[in-house]
Amino acid sequence: MMRYRYRAANEQGLIQQGQMEAANLADLELRLGRIGLMLIHAKGGQADWLGRRKVTRRDLITLCFHMEQLTRAGVPLLEGLADLRDSLDHPHFREIIANVIEDIEGGHQLSQALAAHPTIFDPVFINLIRAGEASGELPAVFKNLTDSIKWQDELIAQTKRVVMYPAFVAVLVFGVVCFLMVYLVPQLVEFIKSMKQQIPLNTQILLWISEFFTHFWWALIALPIASVFFIRWRIKVDAQFRLRFDGWILRLPAIGPILHKIILARFANFFALLYGAGIPILDCIRITQGIVNNLMVAQALQRVENQIREGLGVTASFERAGLFPPLVLRMLRVGEGTGQLDHALLNVSYFYDRDIKEAIERVQALVEPTMTVVLGLILAWIMSSVLGPIFDTISHLR
Repeated sequence: MMRYRYRAANEQGLIQQGQMEAANLADLELRLGRIGLMLIHAKGGQADWLGRRKVTRRDLITLCFHMEQLTRAGVPLLEGLADLRDSLDHPHFREIIANVIEDIEGGHQLSQALAAHPTIFDPVFINLIRAGEASGELPAVFKNLTDSIKWQDELIAQTKRVVMYPAFVAVLVFGVVCFLMVYLVPQLVEFIKSMKQQIPLNTQILLWISEFFTHFWWALIALPIASVFFIRWRIKVDAQFRLRFDGWILRLPAIGPILHKIILARFANFFALLYGAGIPILDCIRITQGIVNNLMVAQALQRVENQIREGLGVTASFERAGLFPPLVLRMLRVGEGTGQLDHALLNVSYFYDRDIKEAIERVQALVEPTMTVVLGLILAWIMSSVLGPIFDTISHLR
């Protein structure tokens, strides 16, 4: 398949430009015709990944809501997908839906057509659609997916707030300290030296730090950036390093417990959706291993899966994993006893969702005064180191 850059006209005669993968120009013309465009000119080339807008969770919410409404109203699947394709403003996503329609017309099921795009539709999405096809409950599955992706979007936004707000304040404090060390402190220290007085130890330390900032400011900026890229590279190539890093993330003060709850809430929500759709419990556990995004938790789920295969009960297997808190174990025990694991885990997800929001509010409320105190202490030390010798000089003049 080659990616073509094309110019085409719609039914109203308006010119549209975009990119699409096709086997050749004839195939490109056929694909454009399926989305209501007439090819004018095309040029083959490499995929311009920088110019393609990513398919977001909001786009997936649009897909699920649209299909839930149309399938519930009795509209045939292909007609519903065609209506969605024609209403999309996202050219790449419209191309994907056109490919899905083409695969279904070729004899594939919806789940098989969606599985051809694994970067867009994750295993949970595919398996839920497959379960909906088997049970004839596609509208209910699309509704559950809509609610789940909305919840996931809110959860990721909360995760970003946990990390980004302290990082922003820390960068701000670091910027202020750099300004003081590079610009203000050298001028004040030069004034102190001109008095020809003995410089005290704390002022000498301040001067050394200021000289380091002045001569190696580039290292202070480059080192954190290089560290981030190095850690991301090591995570990709070294499984043991990723395991240690994921475990360290969960043990971070203040932020670690929140991230742990976010992972458990995500696991509980998707496990409940899969189990409620009729997917066997071992398959649910195997699928959720790929979506928790933490190798330590994923390995714990793998141990749970192996123990259940050996005949151990669900709750006992999770308890032996040693990574799941009493709330999850209690809800699993209740769900296992009543045969309603999905409802029990949805309760876990709801509880953690509320707890996460409250914890984030507490962290945000704590970060600002903490950073203010830190900045105040730094300023107090700088001022005492600079003004102390000045006051000593003035006292000697008397």
